[in-house]
Amino acid sequence: MIKIRPYQANDADLLWHLFFNTIRIVNARDYSQVQVEAWAPGSFDMTVWQKKMMDLQPFVAELDGVVVGYCDLQPDGLIDHFFCHHEYQGQGVGRALMNHVLSLADERGVARLYSHVSITARPFFEYFGFSVVNEQRILVRGQELTNFVMERRF
Repeated sequence: MIKIRPYQANDADLLWHLFFNTIRIVNARDYSQVQVEAWAPGSFDMTVWQKKMMDLQPFVAELDGVVVGYCDLQPDGLIDHFFCHHEYQGQGVGRALMNHVLSLADERGVARLYSHVSITARPFFEYFGFSVVNEQRILVRGQELTNFVMERRF
């Protein structure tokens, strides 16, 4: 069974590797090698990452004690990070995380959820009732990437 728990400071390294490998392996289906290398660089300042995770306070998904995904929900309804381990795709990790976020949004009275969603994740978000507000091109470490602003209103 997938367990969702709050982020702990000692999760930072595991979440970096999950983020890195998911982008480099899964998102590589929809983005070029140069783009995924810019998005998930080979060398990254871990203190910057640790601060980002402390700011996000993500929810961590575990399956049999293995960290298999994470996501966050910010007070304004932003889902900034939503990543599932590349070896656990299609096993209900994303569904468990999204159901957790939807439940929290309901509890908190959040009227609108939104995210900047990759080409790869767009069908997943659409499955959960998100719709595209607009397509955008963003610059990440000198590389232009396409993503979508998506939202779900309650």
